Amino acid sequence: MRASVAARFAKAYPVVLLARTAATYEGSVKAINDAGGKAIGINADATDRASLDAAFETIAKELPDYKLAAAIYNASGGLKPAPFVEIDPQVLESSIDVNIRGFFNFAQKTLPLLEDAVSSSPHPPSLIVTGATASVKGSAKFATFAAGKWAKRALAQSIAREYGPKGVHVAHAIIDGVITGPRTEAYTGVNGGAPDGKISADSIAETYWSLHTQHRSGFTWEVDIRPYVEKW
Repeated sequence: MRASVAARFAKAYPVVLLARTAATYEGSVKAINDAGGKAIGINADATDRASLDAAFETIAKELPDYKLAAAIYNASGGLKPAPFVEIDPQVLESSIDVNIRGFFNFAQKTLPLLEDAVSSSPHPPSLIVTGATASVKGSAKFATFAAGKWAKRALAQSIAREYGPKGVHVAHAIIDGVITGPRTEAYTGVNGGAPDGKISADSIAETYWSLHTQHRSGFTWEVDIRPYVEKW
């Protein structure tokens, strides 16, 4: 999904991919640059404010003539299903770190830059947050994941209400299903193996682009995306 979203936005802007390890972004960066776009990858950990500060300093040096048009927070943690009384407390810490602390840091870093771009951006500067089924439904054995995802959604909603009137579009996307990609190729039984039973990563990218390009007279706060055969 990350690669698809980066490729879609790279049709209009230079893109920056942030990840803890270079292996996560190297393929996407190469593909975009080989196709004639511009992409850079930077190692960064959103849960570490110093790491994030250093990453944005690098971005400012690498792209001095650009303002921030869109920021997408796609990181997730704490997804390790288990009976509640058997959950390792460290799994909860992971969910808090990535879903709450990481997004908090990322939003504080990007929102001033997005607000600064309101007057010059061709589309409303956008902060798009990737959620999950667990953002609105605490399923059995997914307590830690739901806790982090619910909190991330709450943060995003509060931010949306504060920054919408400033011209910054903040949107939350509930991804309800298995997404296509290398990690899920072996999942042949999703939705009974129905054609298009997984969510196309390219489809998500198009939805994110649509959110970014919405006119400010009709902002969407939240979308939910699922295959036509998904139970919900």
